Amino acid sequence: MGPVINDFSIQVATVNGSGSQTANGILLRAIFQMGIPVSGKNLFPSNIAGLPTWFTIRVSRHGYLARRSASEILVVMNPETAAEDVAAIGPGGVIVVNDQIRTPPIPGDRFVYHVPMAKLLEPITTDVRLRKLVINMIYVGVLAELLGIAEDEVERALDAQLAKKPIALALNHRAVRAGWEWAKSNLEKRDPFRLERMDATARSILIEGNTAAALGAMFGGVTVVTWYPITPSSSLIESLGGFLEQHRRDPRTGEASYAMIQAEDEISGIGMVLGAGWAGARAMTSTSGPGISLMAEFAGYGYFAEIPAVIWDVQRIGPSTGLPTRTSQGDLAFVHGLSHGDTKHPVLLPASVADCYAFAMKAFDLAERLQTPVFVLSDLDLGMNVWMSEPFAYPEEPWDRGKVLGEEELAKLRKFERYRDVDGDGIPYRTLPGTKDAKGVYFTRGSGHDEAARYTERPADYVATMDRLARKLETARTLVPPPAIEQDESAEVGLIAFGSTRWAMIEARDQLRAAGIPTGYLLLKALPFTAHLAAFVGRHRRVYVVEQNRDGQMADLVRRELPGEAAKIRSITHYTGLPVDARSVTDAVLAMEGAPAQPPLAQGAAR
Repeated sequence: MGPVINDFSIQVATVNGSGSQTANGILLRAIFQMGIPVSGKNLFPSNIAGLPTWFTIRVSRHGYLARRSASEILVVMNPETAAEDVAAIGPGGVIVVNDQIRTPPIPGDRFVYHVPMAKLLEPITTDVRLRKLVINMIYVGVLAELLGIAEDEVERALDAQLAKKPIALALNHRAVRAGWEWAKSNLEKRDPFRLERMDATARSILIEGNTAAALGAMFGGVTVVTWYPITPSSSLIESLGGFLEQHRRDPRTGEASYAMIQAEDEISGIGMVLGAGWAGARAMTSTSGPGISLMAEFAGYGYFAEIPAVIWDVQRIGPSTGLPTRTSQGDLAFVHGLSHGDTKHPVLLPASVADCYAFAMKAFDLAERLQTPVFVLSDLDLGMNVWMSEPFAYPEEPWDRGKVLGEEELAKLRKFERYRDVDGDGIPYRTLPGTKDAKGVYFTRGSGHDEAARYTERPADYVATMDRLARKLETARTLVPPPAIEQDESAEVGLIAFGSTRWAMIEARDQLRAAGIPTGYLLLKALPFTAHLAAFVGRHRRVYVVEQNRDGQMADLVRRELPGEAAKIRSITHYTGLPVDARSVTDAVLAMEGAPAQPPLAQGAAR
């Protein structure tokens, strides 16, 4: 077997709470600093410490960032899962084993390296607690030597990670060096896997989706933030709190120009956001599926009383508590119609960390322009994993505060009616509390009201209100982000996806093209659908909607939107809780197209 350069996956199998996250982050960053496209997936349990956890680093010279279903290199650090982990490595794979861990017999066609990690730690520290954390740096050094990770890049990554902790930094440097020097003196390189410098990341950054969303929310002008902790959305608010503390506090007086409140539950959180939005603040909350469930009544109130609000839903597996640390796209249909009665909310669907940044700003503009709650549906994979991205652009457009009447505008009016649609777009004008002109006063109602905000239960008034709200949704079609479309004039098959599924689709389209099936591709960015959807579906004989939930929620929404095209809409679903991989998509399309199954492309093969 010839050398395999910059195209393989590394999986580290360890236990939650062992400090491996730091070591794995250093490995990932060092490879990235060598100019090689890389992505990391952290599979962790929903407890504090002690259960198995896996971190996978994918290296791809082609720039593919989606999860792969198999790894070529394994680091064995957890005795409880050692047998299962080793069995998952196929012929030609590499297994690096802490020699204190017993493994089942390993076939001779695997490359096995036993490393005396505990012995290597003896001269570094005698502190039992520290040894449990620092031992992970031993495999960083071993892998660096085996794979050719540049020494200076590992040191740079270490410095970046631990610069504020000089004692820990020195200790970890010594551990990495011990692993490196031992591997250099004692291991004969027999496997084919290599890393070589590229120039594919020089203009890129590494960032988590939740951090990108927090940065976008700050630039979007958020002034009121409420939350109740829940995996996997908590880090969004924690990051946002750090940004606001740094940039929204007067360095001279110490006065903050923002409010961040940990509510007693998600119901209170969304209630505070609606109160702040009604008062004119840009307000948001962040949660996951169980929290969304608790917000249903207030979501309907915001829709019917027409109050701006932004709600981030970083999705995880459900129903019930579900799998809190596994990813999903299962909240789509629920969120779009959250509340009882006839309700439809605008929903933004970020597919990248750049989208998380941009949509965090866009959501506030939409919420204020449309005077309604706007939901942003991220997911655990996008929110909590590290992604490569181009740097984010500094915002240049002013905020869109929507139809707000101030003192000067009110003075020119004979009368003001809060819920009257004066120009046909379904969106009325609003005033803010504290307006001095008495014409601007109105009573905010979640019960029946007419155009002047007066209480009513007249059927005609209710129908008029609901019809106007439907017109508002039609206006939203022209304001939400349009889909990204890639056409192939020869393609009979169309693919539709949304959110983090995007990354598997890029690779799957290449695999399908290699199998003789060219495809068109539409990446949805929002609900309600724009006119682009009908045009795209009309161009293709068959259209596959790929999503990460059991019931094909997006496929159902597409069929309802285009009933005349429903027969050509087919559903491909993935709901294991692991991020969807390209090969699963490819095999499903090939099977439904009646094409022969294709063997997986070897890493590094031409695509």
